[in-house]
Amino acid sequence: MHLRIGTRKSKLALWQANYIKAKLEEAGHTAELVLITTTGDKILDTPLAKIGGKGLFVKEIEEALLREEIDIAVHSLKDVPMILPQGLTLGAITQREEPFDVLISKDGKTLEELPEGACVGTSSLRRQVQIKRRRPDLRVEVLRGNVDTRLRKLEGGQYDAIVLAYAGIKRLGLEEKITKVLEDFIPAVGQGSLAIEVKEDREDVLSAIAFLDHEESRIRAVCERSFLRELQGGCQVPIGAYAWLEDGRLKVKAFISDLEAKRFIEDSLEGKPEQAEELGRKLAHRLLEAGGEEILREIYRESSLR
Repeated sequence: MHLRIGTRKSKLALWQANYIKAKLEEAGHTAELVLITTTGDKILDTPLAKIGGKGLFVKEIEEALLREEIDIAVHSLKDVPMILPQGLTLGAITQREEPFDVLISKDGKTLEELPEGACVGTSSLRRQVQIKRRRPDLRVEVLRGNVDTRLRKLEGGQYDAIVLAYAGIKRLGLEEKITKVLEDFIPAVGQGSLAIEVKEDREDVLSAIAFLDHEESRIRAVCERSFLRELQGGCQVPIGAYAWLEDGRLKVKAFISDLEAKRFIEDSLEGKPEQAEELGRKLAHRLLEAGGEEILREIYRESSLR
């Protein structure tokens, strides 16, 4: 069948959409890209936490799906809100690419080697608190924009180092720029996988894209997204979760932090892969009971006063 693929216009989004287009064409379908500008693409001078979170990168694309102007939407899974609009579903979650964050520094210095007071740029509260926890002496400042824009700001001297997703850097062929992979950072929920969103009633489309769904990556995503959904967490809260399969067991670790990384609560669980959703929920409640609930209440109260 012929499939219209909705995508953002950034270089990374286009890489992702073209990757899915090529896979569909290999399977005998035809496909075209439909470029859509989202609210998140238009507002580049404000932290995501203050303007509504990552859902701003998918809203207009989802509306086009519901109007049937496109047949599928390709997103970074980490940008997809935990609760989808009525009538939409994630028809496929692709095999997960490198899930971790990376540090790219101007002088090749690792996070440990950066001088006191050095400026590190990132748009993510999750990354900010993990940097502060390891190096409270560093200046962590908000950095928005696509990958090219962020690298340009680093090279222009606005930052001494920046933190980005490994998957995006790898997909754009920029791995030589990586100073260090931050494997000790807990990544964003779903980071590294692509999500293909479809109308629930489009059985023809769901059937056409079913081969793109990667079972292990979906199990890991279900666990992580269940954790985040239970916390009702968004961009305004520093939260991370990471699930992986090891020796037939599903393992998941996660954290909740206050904005200054003074109270950083983390825990882990393991169970059977078929318990993915339950494990995510259970870990969320453990963190809430360990002090996470108070942290979330304080953050939401402060943000409502601003």
